[in-house]
Amino acid sequence: MAFSLHLTQLNFYFMRYHIGGLDKQKLLELYLGMLKPRMIEEKMLILLRQGKISKWFSGIGQEAIAVGVTQALNDEEYILPMHRNLGVFTSRNIPLHRLFGQWQGKKSGFTQGRDRSFHFGTQEHKIIGMISHLGPQLGVADGIALADMLRRKKRVTAVFTGEGGTSEGDFHEALNIASVWNLPVLFCIENNGYGLSTPTSEQYNCKHLADRAKGYGIESRIIDGNNILEVFSKVNELCKAVRKRPRPILLEFKTFRMRGHEEASGTKYVPEKLMKRWAKKDPLVNYETFLLDEKIISREEIEQFKADISEEINLNLKTAFDEPLIEVSETKELKEVYQEFDYLHIESKNNLDNIRFVDAVSQGLEQSMERYNELIILGQDVADYGGVFKITEGFTSKFGKSRVRNTPICESAVVSTAMGLAINGMKAVVEMQFADFVSTGFNPIVNYLAKVHYRWGQNADVVVRMPCGGGVGAGPFHSQTNEAWFTKTPGLKVVYPAFPYDAKGLLNTAINDPNPVLFFEHKGLYRSVYGDVPTDYYTLPFGKASLLKEGDSLSVVTYGAGVHWAMEILEKYPDIHADVIDLRTLQPLDIETIFVSVQKTGKLIVLQEDTLFGGIASDISAMVMENCFEYLDAPIKRVGSLETPIPFEKGLEQNYLPKERFEIALTELFKY
Repeated sequence: MAFSLHLTQLNFYFMRYHIGGLDKQKLLELYLGMLKPRMIEEKMLILLRQGKISKWFSGIGQEAIAVGVTQALNDEEYILPMHRNLGVFTSRNIPLHRLFGQWQGKKSGFTQGRDRSFHFGTQEHKIIGMISHLGPQLGVADGIALADMLRRKKRVTAVFTGEGGTSEGDFHEALNIASVWNLPVLFCIENNGYGLSTPTSEQYNCKHLADRAKGYGIESRIIDGNNILEVFSKVNELCKAVRKRPRPILLEFKTFRMRGHEEASGTKYVPEKLMKRWAKKDPLVNYETFLLDEKIISREEIEQFKADISEEINLNLKTAFDEPLIEVSETKELKEVYQEFDYLHIESKNNLDNIRFVDAVSQGLEQSMERYNELIILGQDVADYGGVFKITEGFTSKFGKSRVRNTPICESAVVSTAMGLAINGMKAVVEMQFADFVSTGFNPIVNYLAKVHYRWGQNADVVVRMPCGGGVGAGPFHSQTNEAWFTKTPGLKVVYPAFPYDAKGLLNTAINDPNPVLFFEHKGLYRSVYGDVPTDYYTLPFGKASLLKEGDSLSVVTYGAGVHWAMEILEKYPDIHADVIDLRTLQPLDIETIFVSVQKTGKLIVLQEDTLFGGIASDISAMVMENCFEYLDAPIKRVGSLETPIPFEKGLEQNYLPKERFEIALTELFKY
């Protein structure tokens, strides 16, 4: 039975509380929901001054938002908080000793000392924490919500950002995707007045951030973020509506940050009058006074609540403090960069068809779509048009537009959406229209996908297909082969096949692998290279190079189009008996095959299409020098493209690419 008061509204300071149909139990739950994070924060500030935790981002004065939103969601619905949303974690009843262990870098923490603060997620509690780059989590929410919608689960996903984060491109990209696809996402802006020290007047020029929703054709609401009853009631009402009719809604919570961006920042930049005015709007103090005035709670009960919470905090702190420091293990650290993948080798039935490289990619993707009912393809023009290279032509008639999805031109949010699909248990393949365009999706790849398993054990089951490479007169923005951007980043796997057979088998493995894979497909090989490819499904292992040609004169190591250049040039020199090694995968790298070859031949030349400096050839050269120096009979040769952007005109492009320079270097090395 609903708890009723003799007043339905109460003015107190700046607050107007609407009880509505909330019963006493709920009113108290909301109070305790704010009290616990406030008391934890007060304790953490003491520990910070004592040097017992390293950093703190205070949410004092903003508890009503985190608590109200979280309590309006169902337990199975995902929520993506920021670093001031302690109330999200306590409302989801995360054991305090684990939170304290997280902040102290202990093993019981969710990142086991690998990340700090609230930079973690927990599938058990359906919380997905932030990364410091802020924006990608908005797109991640899109992916989580998309998975729910595709499974016809009537759920809401809530994601937080600050007013500063709304200036990032990811914010606008994520809102646009959610709008186009009618995704059930609540985009929650905590407008607390300052982005670190920069006031809102210097961050945006609209009256309300909620007004931005109009540009995306979605609904918005402005909510008093310091009024717990308003937050809970309005969000609860919206959640019920969105579960019935999925759609995104932008929520702007008006609030204030009472402490510094982080404690070391201080608040000297905030006018004292403004600070005092907002202090009167303290969500906990006002609500507590309201409950006392309405005799919903007594001072004795409040003191008992505080005593109980204090005891819980102290007991859990003791547990966290008593826990020993993490034992450092190099083996364990390296092992947990990637999720363990038990490769399953599937042999073909040897029914061969001579097909093009492009057909092999398409065939592998199609058979993987048949194998995994929850594999989703995302990319520009991939649906009815079939992609600019026609890889997915005909896929929509077979798999439907729900699984083969055209995306807006927003690579960053699309990659983040793929990450969200993975978090919610699906697989995703993202097609970059050209590998060059990955630069606008670079942040979520290298900072989210690559690091997420190492940080808190979540896999990123995402393949990013990368049509790349020169020789087709496409100029600086459609011809790069940018694998070195990613081979440097722990947590990513990088695949670069040179033949149709390898392309299909390795793509199938990439999709099976629960880790993020950058799958490079050379455009110049798409329709120029043919090969015998099994018509049925098969897989090939990562980290295993292919020895295409054997000899004892020297070792040639290359990949992609470089394989075909090397083989073509070697035909001109029958006296050069070379080992030709096609790497196939760059991460993991089959360095052992290279070592064995060099130990036999005594000479090594490494060919890459990418510009030379900082490329894979440099690392291979260094590893061979460190491990096989005594076997070398000549200096190692590295050959790559000219240190310029790739030009458009045929003559300039030919001069840029390394094919002719490779021939010179090859003959010089042979004669050495």
